Amino acid sequence: MENTGLIGLSRQMTLERQLDVVANNIANINTTGFKADKSLFEEYLRSGAHEDNFVGRDRRVSFVQDRATLHDFAAGPSEQTKNPLDVAIDGNAFLVVQTPAGERYTRDGSMQINAQGQLVNAAGAPVLGTSGPIVFQPGDKNINIAADGNITVLEGVNRIDSVRGKLRLVSVPDSQKLVKEGSNLYSAPPGSTPTPSLTARVNQGFIEKSNVNSVMEMTRMIDVTRAYTQISAMLLSQGDLRKSAIEKLADVPA
Repeated sequence: MENTGLIGLSRQMTLERQLDVVANNIANINTTGFKADKSLFEEYLRSGAHEDNFVGRDRRVSFVQDRATLHDFAAGPSEQTKNPLDVAIDGNAFLVVQTPAGERYTRDGSMQINAQGQLVNAAGAPVLGTSGPIVFQPGDKNINIAADGNITVLEGVNRIDSVRGKLRLVSVPDSQKLVKEGSNLYSAPPGSTPTPSLTARVNQGFIEKSNVNSVMEMTRMIDVTRAYTQISAMLLSQGDLRKSAIEKLADVPA
């Protein structure tokens, strides 16, 4: 295959992956605590011209390579819900939830209480405290979540102030290595141990909205689509030129 086709194909492949990232961002504009992704590209060089008449810079052929996908952990806007079980994290930290596959991490602070009295996330996974799952009693009233994550309730007829646990807030040394697993959850890579966050705070009655910029993502989708169309037209034109050249070379004079 000619260099034009190879370069165009490499660009189309990266544009396809970039479109997947942009589409996923747009699909999660209204997802609580969602963090947008960004594609990182780099120039990949290899010498594609080997004949002696190609010298100097003419030997260099530049392809496109999608190097990585980066997480944008910028804070999203806070929205007041007045739900006592909702919290918005202020700081670089995550809530910890228990799943069948192990501990996972999330910025989604929309919580509820299940039939067993456990504090769970929107998907029903238990939200962990510093001493394990947080469990409420049937008579608990006036749930209060302090800025440090400490959860207290008024218990029983005499309204005794009781502690039910403390939200476990952790930070990850290299958050870019976190892996998205769906359901707004992240997993830590092997060898990475999240540590308790001493600076993060939570705001009760608020949730953190998605940090996706809808206008920017829609603009990026249009740019990707146009670039893909332009490259397709260029490759089609190159194919027509090649076909025309073959037909003329095959037209042997009688």
